[in-house]
Amino acid sequence: MSSDTSTTSTPDAAAARTEGLAARVADLVVAHEPTARALRRDVHAHPELAHQEHRTTARIAELLADAGVAVRLLPGTGLIADIGPDGPRVGVRADIDALPVPEATGLPYASTAPGVAHACGHDVHTASVLGAGLVLADLARAGVLRHGVRLVFQPAEEVMPGGALGVIGAGVLDGVAAIYGLHCDPSLDAGTVGLKAGPITSASDHVTVRLRGTGGHTSRPHLAGDLVFALGQVVTQLPAVIARRVDPRAGVNLTWGAVHAGDVANAVPAEGYAAGTLRCMETEAWQHAGELVESVVADLVRPYSVRAEVSLVRGVPPVDNEVHSTAALDEAARALLGPDGVLPTRQSLGGEDFAWYLHHVPGAMVRLGTRTPGGTTYDLHRGDYAPDEAALAVGIGVLAVTAASERALPAGLQG
Repeated sequence: MSSDTSTTSTPDAAAARTEGLAARVADLVVAHEPTARALRRDVHAHPELAHQEHRTTARIAELLADAGVAVRLLPGTGLIADIGPDGPRVGVRADIDALPVPEATGLPYASTAPGVAHACGHDVHTASVLGAGLVLADLARAGVLRHGVRLVFQPAEEVMPGGALGVIGAGVLDGVAAIYGLHCDPSLDAGTVGLKAGPITSASDHVTVRLRGTGGHTSRPHLAGDLVFALGQVVTQLPAVIARRVDPRAGVNLTWGAVHAGDVANAVPAEGYAAGTLRCMETEAWQHAGELVESVVADLVRPYSVRAEVSLVRGVPPVDNEVHSTAALDEAARALLGPDGVLPTRQSLGGEDFAWYLHHVPGAMVRLGTRTPGGTTYDLHRGDYAPDEAALAVGIGVLAVTAASERALPAGLQG
């Protein structure tokens, strides 16, 4: 197609080439979506937790090899695959691990692994990047892929501080000039995507506060050190104090997910703990929040004759979508879906280790609508999360058009 091979670099000409590319990709998506959907259902039925994704890795490698795409296995689990010419590459990333959540969808291809499910949509992410890879391989064989693309299938996104750090250390970004990804969004209808330049997710850390005392009889809490009461102060007061000690525009939020102390009604326990997640919408606040947590906990428990130990596992910074890369995604999505298919989105308090890639190269993440229009909004990390499979063709197409577009590369590397 002449629009794909022109060397004109004006904005209008580039947009016209993206339009032509989108039309070509749309036809290829129809051909490859069934393979991607079959992979999605297979992976969904056989979910694997972080760093255990051996079967998932093997299935992806098999499908890419069948399509003539060479793969390189990463240490442990995960893989990368290069498509197209040498030179600066565009990265396209998927996360392949599941969650320790029992599935409750009742789907014919529901999880066969007890207590494990793809409740965050990583099966959709994996299938979208696999499908985009098959489309891009066809474009490369046709001679219309003007730069190289690297598919990154990353393990262990669901554990802190995220598997991205390991694969970056293994060299997956060597030669990659920009990187793109997507994440399921159950608040958006299938057939649409959400975009935002700048921070789109939040920083996220795991916090555990463990209290220890002597224990004793509930009739004499003054002798035992009332550990349960002290733990109650930590649970209720720590989030409130932090909210007053940090600029509210930083969006700092501490929410507890587990609290435990004692097993009987008439004994003061000697040990108890609270565990939760600390989220920050700004990187600067995230960098200092841990020190504040330790200081406030020490002040809160001091009157109660108990000892406090704070464990903070640093997680991920915010995903900060680079402006040029976001514009590339926007142009590709509009060319494929039309202007009504691209919606503005807000920064969420969710964490995503895609953020680590953006500390090394520019890039952006798009939110993929997965709600059946007019249907139920199934939230992420719920056992009944059931994305509309119509979203899969959208994910494949948007990633493929973006990766193949000249705008996907930083401005200085565009042809």
